[in-house]
Amino acid sequence: MRVMITGAAGFIGSNLATELLRRGHSVAALDNLSQGTLLNLAGIRTSSGFDWIEGDVRDHTTVGRAAEGCDAIVHLAAYKIPRYGNAYDTLMINAVGSEVVARVAAERKVKLLAASTSDVYGKNPNIPFAEHMDSVIGNPEVKRWAYAISKMFEEQLLFACHERFGIDVVLMRFFGAYGPNQSLSWWGGPQAVFIEHALDGKPLPIHGDGLQARSFTYVSDHVDGMIAILESEHANLVVNLGATQEVTILDLARLVWRLVRGGAEVPMELIPYEAFGTYEDVRRRVPDISRARVLFGFEPKVELESGLARTIEWQIARRAVLTEHGNA
Repeated sequence: MRVMITGAAGFIGSNLATELLRRGHSVAALDNLSQGTLLNLAGIRTSSGFDWIEGDVRDHTTVGRAAEGCDAIVHLAAYKIPRYGNAYDTLMINAVGSEVVARVAAERKVKLLAASTSDVYGKNPNIPFAEHMDSVIGNPEVKRWAYAISKMFEEQLLFACHERFGIDVVLMRFFGAYGPNQSLSWWGGPQAVFIEHALDGKPLPIHGDGLQARSFTYVSDHVDGMIAILESEHANLVVNLGATQEVTILDLARLVWRLVRGGAEVPMELIPYEAFGTYEDVRRRVPDISRARVLFGFEPKVELESGLARTIEWQIARRAVLTEHGNA
């Protein structure tokens, strides 16, 4: 296959590109480097079958050029929860980018996989989340929901494109990806920030009371799931991709500290949600992956402690590279 990936210099995109090339496929990699970095692609930039296109996913001409000769598109470019940033950017980049990619997929008549998010389940209290369950979105005056709403729009848009243009689409709801090439900031998730602070011997910042629980999925498991979907004939559905092990943020912090520093006493700094203005969080987020198991043979393989150990090793190496280049 030849696969076009948007957000290819980002965390999941770079891991997907690397694995596709390893399996003998070719990749057209599109990214505007607003959040991704060429460091993530350093190992494959000169690989046979890899083509780099720097550009914005909202530009139809650029996306169309990148998709030439491709058999499928994997749309990963997005902005995340605007905890510190601008809700306008999250809404417009995600909505407009998805619309452009959908039109290109329709023009090229190719299968489209798009990254959605576990955030679309919102405040639904019923755990684990199955794909048919309701989205329960919070107060519309809270900008935190901009991300979930943008992805709900994307899902409906792509299903509408299937209905209108006949293209095959799969919406992948990711749960808590982590691993090599993750951002070292909050953009990469709490585990990235915990590792950074633990390496520096600083207190780990905990938002809220830390009793909110998540499932964290090592990136190779997400990549295996995506490739299984690419290679399958099943389409026009939503599918959860994630690990089912649930952990509180407090316990995640304790585990990271033990793996990095070996100590039992973990220095923490509790940060109230009020520090972000008007904000709401989700207490629990765990997937039901029955659909992914049955249709795509998906099964997470990497346990949390093992995956964190690998991630810490990678993060130490990445920090050294950034320091050498004067970026840390």
